[in-house]
Amino acid sequence: METKQRSVRVALAALGALAGGVVGFFLFIWIARQGFYALMLPGALLGFGSSLLDKQRSVPRAIACGAAALLLGLLSEWRFAPFIKDASLGYFLSHAHLLRPMTLLMIAGGAALGGWFGMGKPAN
Repeated sequence: METKQRSVRVALAALGALAGGVVGFFLFIWIARQGFYALMLPGALLGFGSSLLDKQRSVPRAIACGAAALLLGLLSEWRFAPFIKDASLGYFLSHAHLLRPMTLLMIAGGAALGGWFGMGKPAN
């Protein structure tokens, strides 16, 4: 019975992370088109969505959410502002180190927030 409950919790956390990531991605694109740059939003909402559907504290989930938030931040930046020389995702990922420092900080910040929110609430 314990493994079934764990499987349900993992599935709910993954579903919440997926929903939060999708909402964060589209909100980032919409906000960026309004003239603001909220690149931390996709990763933060990914972690928040994950912990919203699974209330228990989990370090492995936090690590997974942080890694997924990092990838989502890179994907969001590529979708919004691909490189002019080559707009492909592969080129973008292989040249991500050429992004502006503030962009890299915001991607890292989104990953950190994704991990933090993905951790869940401490047990009372």
